[in-house]
Amino acid sequence: MEENLFQPRTDLTQFQDSVMGMRSRIGEVIVGQDEMIKLILAAILADGHVLIEGVPGVAKTLTARLVARCIALDFSRIQFTPDLMPSDVLGTSVFNPREANFQFKRGPIFSNIILIDEINRAPAKTQAALFEVMEEKQVTVDGYSHIMEKPFMVLATQNPIEQEGTYRLPEAQLDRFLFKALVPYPTEAQEVEILSRFHQTPADEIAARIEPVLTAAQITDLRRQVRSTVIDEKLIQFIARIIISTRSDKSIYLGASPRASLALMVASKAVAAMQGRDFVTPEDILDMVAPVLRHRIILTPEKEMEGATEDDVIRQIIHALEIPR
Repeated sequence: MEENLFQPRTDLTQFQDSVMGMRSRIGEVIVGQDEMIKLILAAILADGHVLIEGVPGVAKTLTARLVARCIALDFSRIQFTPDLMPSDVLGTSVFNPREANFQFKRGPIFSNIILIDEINRAPAKTQAALFEVMEEKQVTVDGYSHIMEKPFMVLATQNPIEQEGTYRLPEAQLDRFLFKALVPYPTEAQEVEILSRFHQTPADEIAARIEPVLTAAQITDLRRQVRSTVIDEKLIQFIARIIISTRSDKSIYLGASPRASLALMVASKAVAAMQGRDFVTPEDILDMVAPVLRHRIILTPEKEMEGATEDDVIRQIIHALEIPR
């Protein structure tokens, strides 16, 4: 029998154990939704943010809370509403009469893992307040910059745009999310399992028992291993071809930015490491291309009228390209 020529150069056993530990903890509460969970874990490892879209009641918020419980980090939850102001998120300067000066009072964004619930219910001025902190991991107020503690991650949930009382997120803000995860309804079998599992003990009660499996130092170490994952030059060129194709496709009004190229590369590295490999394969890129791009492109009005989705167009683009082997 021939030896496997693709043995990993780095031992990722502990890496896999850490990821499987988190998946196991989350799986104690969440039924199904494997794709959403995989994307959230990949984003943690890739130092990115995740936008989670789905109708109410499909465990978007609960999953985000479980992820926070699985990591020994500070957690903050912000409910976005139409009357929410930027200062309600970032914080504001408050006059201290005893010391006769203004002191900055930090807002709820100052935490490690931030859950923003129903992010598309807040107006544009509040959305714009997130631009700097999501990209540069800092907040500037009154000319002073306040650096966020690492790791820092935003998990934002939103209901579909078609629902009443929602705002479309600015393109510049969407581009700051590493992934957009689409959360479907559970299947009939999963629905039965949900009823069977929680008919005596509520999900929140089970979730409260979840113990942390990772620390901030371990997250930093896992991210270092992801960055060291090998990606071949021909795969880098393949990523570039995908992104360039979105800018010239007749079905797309606005193509992906260079930030999308970097996002697709680091996401592919993260998912490769999650599978115990220290090198990226074409399948890793193909697995990540839709979650990375679906919120970064805008279809032409004609294509939208045909009923096509971003995922449909992404599949057409990939189908037209030669996949390196």
